[in-house]
Amino acid sequence: MLTKNKIIEFIRKKDFKLIEELNSGSFGKTVLLQDDNINHKFVCKKYEPQTGINKKEYYNNFINEIKLLHLLYNDNIVRIFNYYLYPEKYTGYIMMEHVKGQDIYSYLREYPENLNNIFEQTIKGFVYLEKNKILHRDIRPGNIMVNENSIVKIIDFGFGKKINFQNDNQKSISINWWGNILPNDFDKKIYDNRTEIFFVGMLFQDIIQEIDSSFKYKHILKKMVNSEYDNRINSFNDILKSIVENDNNIALFTSEEKKIYQDFANIITESISEKENSSKVIMDIDAILKDLEDLKQKTMLEDYVKSKSILKILVIGQFKYYEQNHSTKFINDFFQFFKSISKEKQNIVLYNLETRLDNIRTYYNEDDEIPF
Repeated sequence: MLTKNKIIEFIRKKDFKLIEELNSGSFGKTVLLQDDNINHKFVCKKYEPQTGINKKEYYNNFINEIKLLHLLYNDNIVRIFNYYLYPEKYTGYIMMEHVKGQDIYSYLREYPENLNNIFEQTIKGFVYLEKNKILHRDIRPGNIMVNENSIVKIIDFGFGKKINFQNDNQKSISINWWGNILPNDFDKKIYDNRTEIFFVGMLFQDIIQEIDSSFKYKHILKKMVNSEYDNRINSFNDILKSIVENDNNIALFTSEEKKIYQDFANIITESISEKENSSKVIMDIDAILKDLEDLKQKTMLEDYVKSKSILKILVIGQFKYYEQNHSTKFINDFFQFFKSISKEKQNIVLYNLETRLDNIRTYYNEDDEIPF
């Protein structure tokens, strides 16, 4: 007879078949197992620290990891299904979702056209962690997977912990970081969500430099990778709001406005053959408007204008270009369009022009000073 608080024992043993060992580290190893009863694979993480590590102390951290993972249920976070503890031996196992796919870098190298969507999904996953007051603490390409359905899965919370906002900044910082650049957060003994924003941003900045794809959230990324803690965007939720706002702003452009922009932007991609690595789009809106108006006046009676006259208004730095003739109609239409829209939309236009420039082949000036 069932009574309240009675201990329910499941004494039937459940067996799994070992498929392969996935990886191992200082605190244990991870294997892939198969449950033949339901024909399903699981990842099993065993807590088994190496000699010299205090098993009892870190066993409590292992228990905390299980507690953290049990709080989470989100499409972009790896799921935990079960756990098996052996407290007398200070060891245990976590049975987790098997993410069949690739790490984020391998995936984006193969499918660069999905960059924007993968960025959006990753931010949504970290928004969920942020709302649950959980830090990841081990942000690296191998811990952000993309499955066969192109769904981002954030995995491996070995360094995760619940945030205590009053005391967190006084706690010691333990982190694995694969990159070379660190934010000034560590000088202030800070590790919080804003720190993780920096690491997620650096992860995407690194792969964007390698793949050939148009990234529409470059202005957001710049706010993420600011090494100054106080100047960085505040939260993953703020990033998500900026993503939504960006998409809404793009929707505010009419098809006619998009056509005017694209005709003008094509001048850059059709005229510049190569750019020097330090070349960039001029971001001074007033200066661009003034120079466009001057060019419009100088070519009012002409049908065509040379490439260089247009490019020097938009691009600062060295570049190689084809001297071509472009219809003055494109210049006049763009000037009227750019002048009439809000400053916010003007910035969006310049960010998109910057993306166009970034996709042009880059060369490095051999005269640049080098250490040796």
